[in-house]
Amino acid sequence: MRVKKGVKARRRRNRVLKLAKGFRGRRKNCYRRANQAVERAQDYATRDRRQKRRDFRALWIVRINAAARLNGTTYSKLTAALRKAGVIVDRKILADLALSAPGDFAAVVKAARA
Repeated sequence: MRVKKGVKARRRRNRVLKLAKGFRGRRKNCYRRANQAVERAQDYATRDRRQKRRDFRALWIVRINAAARLNGTTYSKLTAALRKAGVIVDRKILADLALSAPGDFAAVVKAARA
């Protein structure tokens, strides 16, 4: 008996077309074009989830360095002093302190120097 796989194929195509919703031109409603566009979009999404982490880390370092320089030190000297003093604060929290509570950041710098 011949198997036509009509339901499964339609389900697969509809899943791809649903993912392509919002694309422009034939990429949203022509299966072959949509499949290519969706594959590429998923590749970019995977790559950029990792890239986002790198971007945020760089942003945090820039913010910490700027605040550290206002307190008479540099980022590298501050991180070395924090490690030596045994203060365990990650970059995200330090950057948030530098931005929202400069007084508290100054206290952290003072603790690292002591």
